[in-house]
Amino acid sequence: MEDTQMITENNNLAETDEIADLLSSLPKEKSWRSGYVYRYQGFWCPENQIPAVIAFQKHFLAQKTDTILVTLPKSGTTWLKALAFSVMNRAKYTPSCSPLNSVNPHDLVPFFEFGVYANNQLPDLSTFPPPRMFATHVPYPSLPDSIKNSGCRIVYLCRNPFDNFISLWHFLSKARPERLGPLLLEEAFDSFCNGRHGGFGPFFYHVLGYWRESLERPEEVLFLTYEDMKEDINSQMKRLAEFLGCPFSLEEEADGVVEGISKLCSFSNLKDKEINKTGRSLPYFENKTLFRRGEVGDWVNYLTPEMVDRLNKIMEQKLAGSGLKFKTG
Repeated sequence: MEDTQMITENNNLAETDEIADLLSSLPKEKSWRSGYVYRYQGFWCPENQIPAVIAFQKHFLAQKTDTILVTLPKSGTTWLKALAFSVMNRAKYTPSCSPLNSVNPHDLVPFFEFGVYANNQLPDLSTFPPPRMFATHVPYPSLPDSIKNSGCRIVYLCRNPFDNFISLWHFLSKARPERLGPLLLEEAFDSFCNGRHGGFGPFFYHVLGYWRESLERPEEVLFLTYEDMKEDINSQMKRLAEFLGCPFSLEEEADGVVEGISKLCSFSNLKDKEINKTGRSLPYFENKTLFRRGEVGDWVNYLTPEMVDRLNKIMEQKLAGSGLKFKTG
């Protein structure tokens, strides 16, 4: 037993040294929150999440029945987790007895980099009963090969870059230590436009990676937008259910099951739950900060015409020829 423990400790020390060597070799920038973000495999990763991302890449073995939910931070992640969990488990839970009434969505669908592999954990996920559901902010090229090759489902949700930036700026500002002073909008915007996203970007690199995969493998990668979901949540939920292999029956639709889940997972309903007003389900962030406005077009209250023109030009250039377009308000 002591020998096993010593081997484990030595392995942990070796991995810690490897991480330290890796970080010293990577480009870094000051984080919008605190500490640094490092450019790892083409994306900006928060310092504390790099060991977890590496463990995820090394150790996660996907199963064909898995569902992986993917977003950039502040793109509707909490909403997507609530919806996907509810759609997948609707035979087990009606809205009135759903765990969402007393559990934060992030505790029902754990992140790989903030939960499953955080703090040097290496859990035995083979004991998790299928179908399993997890979440990540990691860009497509950096996903483990087992996810790409297993035939499991990937659900990607994105948000227009204007609203994503403003929501992220608010979110990280609230988690920023007072001693560092406020996160200036102009500085954060310049960083965002230069590809130094507050976490897991550049924005267009992340979005286009999943967009292209959804075009090539539509049966394995579903691409959703926040704006389409706000415009017509019921039809988008039907798309989601069909993709997950559990389409709503005509009887369910007639009985109002779609509307029931939509109402359960709505921004106002989740925000009003006691569990989402207190505590933390993610490190560094209070649950109450996960819910701000949830609107499309709020960016008009913050960005100057010059900022809008700059980001529009970048968006036009980055999306040229891709077929992807964003609704911005």
